[in-house]
Amino acid sequence: MADVTLRDVARASGCSVATVSRVLAGTRPVGAETARRVREAAEALGYRPNHAARALRSRSTGTVGLVLPQITNPFYPGLVRELTHALHADGRAVLLADCDDDPVAEAERIGDLLSRQVDALLVIPAHEDRSREAVAAAAARVPLVLMDRGCGPGIADSVAVDNAAGMALVLDHLAAAGRRRVCFLGAAGTASAATERRAAYAAGAGAIDPGAPERLFLGDFSVEWGRAAVDEVWDTRPDAVVCANDLIAIGALQRLQQLGADVPGEVAVTGFDDIPMAALSAPGVTTVRQPVAELAAEAARLLDQRLSGGEDGPQRAIRLAPELVVRESSGTAGAR
Repeated sequence: MADVTLRDVARASGCSVATVSRVLAGTRPVGAETARRVREAAEALGYRPNHAARALRSRSTGTVGLVLPQITNPFYPGLVRELTHALHADGRAVLLADCDDDPVAEAERIGDLLSRQVDALLVIPAHEDRSREAVAAAAARVPLVLMDRGCGPGIADSVAVDNAAGMALVLDHLAAAGRRRVCFLGAAGTASAATERRAAYAAGAGAIDPGAPERLFLGDFSVEWGRAAVDEVWDTRPDAVVCANDLIAIGALQRLQQLGADVPGEVAVTGFDDIPMAALSAPGVTTVRQPVAELAAEAARLLDQRLSGGEDGPQRAIRLAPELVVRESSGTAGAR
């Protein structure tokens, strides 16, 4: 069966080929009744646009490249889902690349996406310093938005949660719950989320306990590190374990339970991100919820503005407000 063409849709809808093209491409306003007839005819005939031909005519592929540090981190699938929805609503498809937290692989993935003629890039940098060169070079070629993490000022538009505000919410909650001996389990890397959460803890924990800012134990963003870190800190008998993400918190909770610790009566545990596992653990983990849908919507909006002719405007850095989600892992100190 021959492919359905614009001319076929035009004949079925009683409109010109030019009008059909405008309706289906969304390039110019068309009357509501005309647009309805064209879309109904296209759907009835099973018309599918030829994106390759459109790309040759417009020099636009309608695709956005998305580079992630590690798709196995449970925070990212939800973000990818929201980004896909937001970009599809703008008529854009997503090409996904995972660099496995390796800046060298990240540079290769960025180069591969550029060679495929993507219109723009969304990047969550693997490393604050080592990602900078490849990201900056890409930002000089296509519109680019940094998400969740940064790689230094002056690179590109960015959107992320306010990590310092999120950590302040956690510390205020623990202080109000009567916690007085706090420690921090974080990531030693230079990704901006790791450094910002670590710095915010160090800046704010002294209000609970003068020694708390020095009780930082650093590894990586993993369940395994959460388990191992508890073995390092448990001799100091903290009454609250503040974790830089939910994976660390879940690992810490598992190990504390193996050691026979009463959570939350003896020790509270908190996380960051609000991945699905945080609500499913027993007890549920108190955490900081990132506004994932809003992150995706803002990133899509920033890209759309650049792609619609705002390439030369000033760079924009958007920080979104987090939300504290209180669950059973951080009940009042001494509660049984």
